[in-house]
Amino acid sequence: MPLMHSMQAAVRRFAAFVALVVALPMAVGAAVAATVGADAGPSARVIVKYREDAPSSPGSSRVGVASAGRDPTIQRLAARMEAVAQRRGFALRAHRAITERTQVVLARGIDSETLARRLSTDPDVEYAVVDRRVRPLAVPNDPLHTLGGADGPAVGQWYLRTPAAPALSAIDATRAWDITQGSAGVVVAVLDTGVRFDHPDLAGKLLAGYDFVSTLPESNDGTGRDSNASDPGDWITQQEDNSLGGDFYHCTTPDSLGNYNGAPSSWHGTQVSGIVGALTNNGVGMAGAGWNTRVLPVRVLGKCGGYVSDVVIGMRWAAGLAVPNVATNPNPARVLNLSLGTVGACGEYQDAVDDVVAAGALVVAAAGNTNGHAVGAPGNCSGVMAVGGLRHSGTKVGFSDLGSAVSISAPAGNCVNGFGPCLYPLLTTTDSGAQGPASSTYTDGTNSITVGTSFSAPLVSGVAALMLAVQPTLTPDEIRSLIQGGSRRFPASSAPACTAPRFDGNGDPIDQDECDCTTATCGAGMLDAYAAVRSAAAGLIADIVVNTPTPRAGQDVSLTADVFRLINGRNLSSLSWSLVDGGGIVSGSVTGCSTNCVVTPSGSGTFTVAVTVTDDNNPPTQSTVSRRVTVAAASSGGGGGGGGGALGPGYLGALLAAVIAARHLQRRPRSAV
Repeated sequence: MPLMHSMQAAVRRFAAFVALVVALPMAVGAAVAATVGADAGPSARVIVKYREDAPSSPGSSRVGVASAGRDPTIQRLAARMEAVAQRRGFALRAHRAITERTQVVLARGIDSETLARRLSTDPDVEYAVVDRRVRPLAVPNDPLHTLGGADGPAVGQWYLRTPAAPALSAIDATRAWDITQGSAGVVVAVLDTGVRFDHPDLAGKLLAGYDFVSTLPESNDGTGRDSNASDPGDWITQQEDNSLGGDFYHCTTPDSLGNYNGAPSSWHGTQVSGIVGALTNNGVGMAGAGWNTRVLPVRVLGKCGGYVSDVVIGMRWAAGLAVPNVATNPNPARVLNLSLGTVGACGEYQDAVDDVVAAGALVVAAAGNTNGHAVGAPGNCSGVMAVGGLRHSGTKVGFSDLGSAVSISAPAGNCVNGFGPCLYPLLTTTDSGAQGPASSTYTDGTNSITVGTSFSAPLVSGVAALMLAVQPTLTPDEIRSLIQGGSRRFPASSAPACTAPRFDGNGDPIDQDECDCTTATCGAGMLDAYAAVRSAAAGLIADIVVNTPTPRAGQDVSLTADVFRLINGRNLSSLSWSLVDGGGIVSGSVTGCSTNCVVTPSGSGTFTVAVTVTDDNNPPTQSTVSRRVTVAAASSGGGGGGGGGALGPGYLGALLAAVIAARHLQRRPRSAV
């Protein structure tokens, strides 16, 4: 009996403990902090966007009184966050406002995925997603990385020259500079690790910029968000890399033995900035693709990368849009370069991309360096110009990602020799410091090899800036159209043809090394700076409109050539079509087409056509635009035409099952938070 009484008492104590644990979150829910304390140490970090037509937020007046004098946007967000926290029954902390309806929230005692899932069920929330880490797109491992020496690349800045064997992918910036050497009035924002303002080959080319790295461990400069966009270094020590539970645990890529050894500072933002706009024609150092273009450093990455929320805030600020608690950028960028990325869908980037493009800025992003996998975010966002990487010979370089999201491809650097200095890296500005800054220098062919799609993207950004120098009114879509239309065809080699990203039986991506590019996998073609700038200067711009909403195999696809910009006083003289890449589904010739053209693809896949337009100027000017068309499989069902026909019993049965399942889901109780 004493034992029984003891067990009953224990059960009662346990029940009381459980009741306390269950009740505790509800009690805590009312205590919502609007700022993060120095000792917060949150375990969850989520981006929340509230609905536009959401129910009113209780407690807003109380919050407004408590935070008198604060930014009204911050007050409204705090009120909405508190209302959500009270309904969901747990504590949230506001970390950073992104827009009037979007903010980053933090919480302890819960993981980010669970918090995002639970916040998504609230009627006031449009979406809640994990604030993912963003990394500067890594320089792929290369056997020449470990060699010593300070020699520059044996072939110098090969990637800027007029194409000639063996460097077929060179962008021909040399002839583009005969048309324009750029303008200091055109600004390219480099969203990256910041920049070394003391590099002599960037002196006078850098605007003040801003630092949006919002967390102290990653910032590595002792402060959070501020107006100093200088790069203090992003090194990871071996101890940090192996400190379980630390901020940078297993931050780097392990070696072949599985060891995490830390990493020196990358000076990634300084390298990207040099490719865009290093001082040119000054008798020393290197040339920048954009020549006189100004660079706006926007620091969004620190130690171990950064967060999507900081990137999207930086994007908005760079384009001149309002950002809570930060003065508006006095030098809005016309081009945003994002040599960074995360695996997965575009997600929370899309709102920022849409707003930036609407403000008139082109977003250029690196395709990624995961060895031929699908392009990650933000390169896969609608409206972003994703740039794939080419070897000097024009084939896809092994590390570059690929697929339908790629808009254009450009040199990414590669080493073709088995020993000695790397022959085809991309030379650019950097710092010699392994941790903090030491001395200004340049990347080379031995101990500081620069390769990766991170450095393909700024070549495109620099070319876009040259185009804006001769035609400032170009829209982002027009810039994209001219760059793609003026691109050069991919060469053929003995390498296998690139295919769409593939997956194994477990759903894991399959590596795809060097391969022959197609317009379905590497974009419209190889970047040609001369052709793009020449077309922009001509003021003659066309587009190809696909009139068939969903092109399908075996059915006619209607196309129209639309000339939507022509310099005053000139008239259209001629228009001609060409088949750039039939993709195995379109054959023959399209030269007989006039303004309109109809093709009939034999199967599903992708084909590319181009239109060349010429005006009546003396001498005449020309512009070429290409369009990649994706064709779906032939429609199933009677007639093969995809329309009409009776509904079969199989379809009706599936429809009935779907209706029953939907009714069942409606009856299920919603998960309690």
